[in-house]
Amino acid sequence: MTTKVTSKKKKKVAKHVPSGRIYIHATYNNTLITITDPQGNVVSWSSAGKVGFKGPKKATPYAAGVIVKDALSRTKDLGLKECFIYVDGVGSGREAAIRAINVNNIQIIGIKDITPIPHNGCRPPGPRRM
Repeated sequence: MTTKVTSKKKKKVAKHVPSGRIYIHATYNNTLITITDPQGNVVSWSSAGKVGFKGPKKATPYAAGVIVKDALSRTKDLGLKECFIYVDGVGSGREAAIRAINVNNIQIIGIKDITPIPHNGCRPPGPRRM
């Protein structure tokens, strides 16, 4: 006698996120965009490598605009209308990503730069001994 085991699948609940946070991590080599709800749960993300850019093209302002468009296209059904932007890093995709968010009809509540700044840095090397 054989028994068949069936597992119940969890029903997906349709989320509605009218406001959220957008994190932009812009480095010299890449740009990453993460869209979260107000609690910090990730709703969507995208990066230059995921979209298809390779090598030095990943850190360009054009790539940042394409990344934002890709990440926001995944949140269309969630109803994202307004966001608060957190910018991290010193790459060239910072301003381009913010402008792309503005172009895609998302109201920007505020922008905060969370780039870490060293207070005193590493200990310098000692004098060379001969």
